[in-house]
Amino acid sequence: MASASLGGRAVAAPRAADAAISNGSRVSALVIGSGYGGSVAALRLAQAGIDVHVIEMGMAWDTPGADGKIFANTTSPDERSYWLRTRTKQPLSHFLGFPIDRAIPRYTGILDAEEFGGITVYQGRGVGGGSLVNGGMAVTPKRENFRAILPSVDPNEMYDVYYPRANAELGVRTIDPAWFETAECYHYARVGRKQAQRSGFPFVFVPDVYDWDYMKQEQAGTVPRSALGGELLFGNNYGKKSLQKTYLPQIAATGRVTISPLHRVTSVTPASGGGYTVVIEQLTTTGAVSSAKSVTADTVFFAAGSVGTSKLLVKLKATGALPNLNNEIGKGWGDNGNVMCGRANHIWEPTGCLQSSIPTAGIDNWAAGGAFAEVAPLPTGIETWASFYLAITRNPNRAQFTWNPSTRQVDLNWQTAWKRAGIEMAKSIFDRINAKEGTIYRTDLFGIYKIWGDHLTYHPLGGAVLNKATDNYGRIAEYPGLYVIDGALIPGNTSVNPFVTITALAERNIEEIVANDF
Repeated sequence: MASASLGGRAVAAPRAADAAISNGSRVSALVIGSGYGGSVAALRLAQAGIDVHVIEMGMAWDTPGADGKIFANTTSPDERSYWLRTRTKQPLSHFLGFPIDRAIPRYTGILDAEEFGGITVYQGRGVGGGSLVNGGMAVTPKRENFRAILPSVDPNEMYDVYYPRANAELGVRTIDPAWFETAECYHYARVGRKQAQRSGFPFVFVPDVYDWDYMKQEQAGTVPRSALGGELLFGNNYGKKSLQKTYLPQIAATGRVTISPLHRVTSVTPASGGGYTVVIEQLTTTGAVSSAKSVTADTVFFAAGSVGTSKLLVKLKATGALPNLNNEIGKGWGDNGNVMCGRANHIWEPTGCLQSSIPTAGIDNWAAGGAFAEVAPLPTGIETWASFYLAITRNPNRAQFTWNPSTRQVDLNWQTAWKRAGIEMAKSIFDRINAKEGTIYRTDLFGIYKIWGDHLTYHPLGGAVLNKATDNYGRIAEYPGLYVIDGALIPGNTSVNPFVTITALAERNIEEIVANDF
């Protein structure tokens, strides 16, 4: 789980006690998932005097591996890297035209590459959810964009109260601009800035949840390298302030929260004596079911992430467990407009062999072209002469989760062709930069002669949209005591990286729920 620097090795930070929930238990509040929404809910419920049990499908991530570190390195994936796969599925699947995926042992690793018909959705698996594997870019949307993100929410309360609260709790900071100008590890970002500005684009520093003091020590060589060692995609052992270092220690301090890792909720139904019967499978590290349990919860908070929450609710409605869920369940899902690309720079404009895995800046063309592009690293350890980007675009396409009775699985009707809108928006930035610089797109990163990473998203949003599938605070009106409190509430796009908005919205909603429902 959490890691900090102590004597040069990764150690676990304090958090709520792990305990396999017992068959037949009764709990006051059961939270499904330990990511941003689930952690906010667990903390605020516990602070209000309510006992909470958190069910987490992934591992605790509190035990170092054979290399003495909890998390695997991005460039050396092993069994810790992927959720129940026998082969890696790298977001950047090729380099110099050659495939880079490799065989790995099947294990309940940290990154789930969940494949649907038209898209692969990357999600964190473990206590801390998506905070374990994201780049930590903690961006509050511009206020003028907020109405398009959450039209039923008062922007005044979000920008005056809940965004500031979320940023404070998450430990959000911006890189020291003076250090940025000289740091070897951000030469690639300075190249990105120069090229963006030469084409007339605004270049902005982006807040993050990395410990910048630690990174300065990494650069100086006085502590073990973390971001400068390429750690990110499969966890970060030292410097990143994931939920393991923010909300989860606070949760532990309440003494009212217990967490069951490697447990998966399969059913929620009304219980005859009140509350809800929740059926849970306990998993082994190879994904096998070691036991099935049935518990009763007075209240249930769905916080399994946009995909997990949406899939579970769609299944419960279709199979008759919660038949009265309204018809908005499963709708309004989007990819936050994610597309990726690389550009080949001239040989006289290198991007550097040492690149921090933590992005710090972006190119803002949202108002004019519908795109915001992170200047992302390619931390290969060698000079690539490449600039790499993850773009967030105003892609209007929305998909729906539906139950497939023949396979007894939940499907998503996303079509890869729908990415075309986002690609065109991203091109509003990169076509212009290429024309100005006399450069070309890289075609060797996502396949053979393939420019765009249009097959994935890191930012799944929607599927149980606020004020449609739920009331305006995440209550499931048809079933009192059931709540949605994660990214499933947000209809498909936040214009920036979404986790600060997910956290702030959860803070808003749980404050209302604690005040009026308990």
